[in-house]
Amino acid sequence: MATRTPTATDNPNGSSPEPVRSAARERLLSTASGLFYREGIRAVGVERILAEAPATRATFYRHFPSKEDLVVAYLRGVDTATRADVQAAIEAAPSPADALRAIGTVLADSLASPEFRGCAFLKAAAEYPDPDDPVRQVILDHRAWYTTTLTDLFAQVFGDSPRRGKPEHAARHFVMMRDGAMSGAHLDGAENVGAAFHRGLEGLLTMLH
Repeated sequence: MATRTPTATDNPNGSSPEPVRSAARERLLSTASGLFYREGIRAVGVERILAEAPATRATFYRHFPSKEDLVVAYLRGVDTATRADVQAAIEAAPSPADALRAIGTVLADSLASPEFRGCAFLKAAAEYPDPDDPVRQVILDHRAWYTTTLTDLFAQVFGDSPRRGKPEHAARHFVMMRDGAMSGAHLDGAENVGAAFHRGLEGLLTMLH
């Protein structure tokens, strides 16, 4: 889940129909995405979004029946961006191990971005603790995809080695390190945290393979 700065792109990964596109909708989503990521979701009200977009209330509710619908679109946009980054890293890598390293590099590089404010999904999860909330479901779906993708890569790395570890354990270890890096980079320094993450990943690749 190497989260880059959110964009206005909305990709419902097959769970709902593609929304009707319009310049007004994209402007609202882009404005809201930036505000949600920088300041928090619940801290930003609809009136603030309307003022900064700018847009009328009627336009807002024509595209987003509720603020929750807008939040879901925002997180789906982050999901789309993350999937694209991960897929690009996999396709460019000469081996599964190098693909994992490349995904780690995308993560480490994002920590040093001036726009970095942490993981959009972890931040949203803290604001939406109800497991039945649609916003929470988007978060869980994203994490499930991310973990499954890593598990598949680790399975290829381990192969038939007699010391073969469990790929799902390695994937969850990667996600745990990723969560820690995304949460602690602004406290301990992006360079230090990124280097520690890379060391941890190399440990997974060498000690378990």
